Amino acid sequence: MFSKLLRVALVSVTFGVTAQAQVQDTILTKSPLFTGKDVLLLGAFTLGTALVAPIDMQVATRLQDPGTQENRFLRTAATGFRLLGDPGSIVTGAGVYLIGRADGNRRVESVGLHSVESIVLADVLSGGIKMLLGRQRPFVDIKNPYNFQLWRGFSGDQFRSFPSGHATTAFAFASTVTRESQFWWPHATWYVGTVFYGGAALVGASRMYNNQHWASDVMAGAAIGTLVGLKVVKYTHSHPGNHVDRELIKGKSLAIQASPILFSIRF
Repeated sequence: MFSKLLRVALVSVTFGVTAQAQVQDTILTKSPLFTGKDVLLLGAFTLGTALVAPIDMQVATRLQDPGTQENRFLRTAATGFRLLGDPGSIVTGAGVYLIGRADGNRRVESVGLHSVESIVLADVLSGGIKMLLGRQRPFVDIKNPYNFQLWRGFSGDQFRSFPSGHATTAFAFASTVTRESQFWWPHATWYVGTVFYGGAALVGASRMYNNQHWASDVMAGAAIGTLVGLKVVKYTHSHPGNHVDRELIKGKSLAIQASPILFSIRF
């Protein structure tokens, strides 16, 4: 179902861009990769994680209530969203890239390639933090949510709870696709963001339902994925001649007319 919706969205976006010819592929004026807005966004995520952490145990306990766990709909949904997050996100991103490559559509190639880049970079960062902090997963001891130990993540997966890898992956994909949509379908960005960020949030919820992560793990994963996705899109569009894009994006650009709105975008 998700792949069908994505396919329809891509077709609609491509048609809309061709018909209106109002969206620019790149940010022609280079700006700093990191700005004060990034500090604010990071601060908001950090505050959110800090506010959620004190109720980690309560949330985990509530989700493991027998009535909740025996709900067939919730069990099925949790499995579906877990797979949607990983491997679904990277498989979809790679598929979009291959579709764009086969069709010779540079924009579709860019969306797929940049989403895969975001996921890989975010997962590497998230994985490193997991290994370093060594937080115990809730299924080991649901009454001990603050069990951290430096470097313990190397000793086993049960100590790789913080941050959530699935949430990191899902939010990296969501932030990349949503930000890219501002270039080829700007008026629909709100709808795209609602669908993809909403889906990413449900991926995170599924990991809590499955007793694999604390709520604060999911918040931290959302922060990493979102920030990395935004930075990847910013860098690639302000440096269109970067080595990876130059080697892997071979499609033709659509005939377009520059839009002054794009020159004022900063993220």
